[in-house]
Amino acid sequence: MTQRQLFLAHVGQTSQAPLALEIVKASGSNLWDVNGKKYIDLIAGISVCNIGHCHPQVVEAIKKQAEQYMHIMVYGELVESPQVAYAKLLTEHLPASLNSVFYTASGSEATEGAMKLSKRFTGRTQIISFKNSYHGSTQGALSIMGDEYWRNAFRPLLPDTVQLNYNSFEDLQQITEKTACVIAETVQAEAGVIVPKNNWLTALRTRCTQTGTLLVLDEIQCAFGRNGSLFAFEQFNVVPDILLLGKALGGGMPLGAFVANKQMMDSLSFNPVLGHINTFGGHPVSCAAGLAALNVLLQQNLISTVKEKEALFLSQLQHPSIKAVRSCGLMLAIEFSDFYFNKKVIDALIEEGVFTDWFLFAANCLRIVPPLVITKEEIIIACQKINNVLNKITV
Repeated sequence: MTQRQLFLAHVGQTSQAPLALEIVKASGSNLWDVNGKKYIDLIAGISVCNIGHCHPQVVEAIKKQAEQYMHIMVYGELVESPQVAYAKLLTEHLPASLNSVFYTASGSEATEGAMKLSKRFTGRTQIISFKNSYHGSTQGALSIMGDEYWRNAFRPLLPDTVQLNYNSFEDLQQITEKTACVIAETVQAEAGVIVPKNNWLTALRTRCTQTGTLLVLDEIQCAFGRNGSLFAFEQFNVVPDILLLGKALGGGMPLGAFVANKQMMDSLSFNPVLGHINTFGGHPVSCAAGLAALNVLLQQNLISTVKEKEALFLSQLQHPSIKAVRSCGLMLAIEFSDFYFNKKVIDALIEEGVFTDWFLFAANCLRIVPPLVITKEEIIIACQKINNVLNKITV
């Protein structure tokens, strides 16, 4: 059997039509398949590989840590230097109130931990999220997902959850003294890059403060420079009570975290003891990789190029078939008439050596979230191929 046949036969599938590209190498902003075909990567593992694939400093950090020790004990019991060093660097670049990092193995687990922390610290039960929001696929995260299509088959889910309309000032009145937390993406990603408008995020922060509700900002997709600042909330003049991190946090390795004030975080350590635990959270190799990746991001000042590259994409993406282009840094959504047209474009682009896909809640939109190290030349080539494909495809 071929590798593709073995993949389909023995690896659990997420859809009936996986792309099934057999990638054998990745470097910078490029992928190569088993036949030697090269692709410009416009996905970056869904906002994971912000500093590019296989950055030598990250690879070296992984090798060095793997030679010292890998898993030695469940998270939180032993002093592991990669965890400590990474938490120190992260909190040095966060507001003073976000000074305690609880590591998980994924973004979904970070969401779960934040939900538990919110309930434990406030003594409340209601959790509010927003329509067309995505915070993970585990049962708790699924309960606050803002789209019924994706969760209806798995009911019953958590009770006492409410979904509001993102960017609606009127809906903020539904946040009350019964609400433990409000969980929002700083920039809605899977909705097709929806940015908070007219100081709505500030109003959300104010309403949460008024009602004693914790504000949880999900930056699993948009942190680490993706939207043009180290953390996206910096652009909107708000500070969350809890911050969710994942994806690029691990520099290509699996890692998640929720970050809060130490006094709040400590409430998970008693009544009951071990209020939240996990085996592989903060894996030392993942933390070493993430620490190296963040140092690269900061030392090479990659974030300073994001807005310029965003503008270059916008200037190049001009075609009658494009209904709109929404962007926030190097997170862009190209809107077409419908999913079927978009799927034709995506398939044709893969044939042309440009790797991209669509959004969960905006299937008519093509996703562009490349590594931040993508060059201007690669952007121009990718956009030329997009426009060329659009010239050939009929509705």
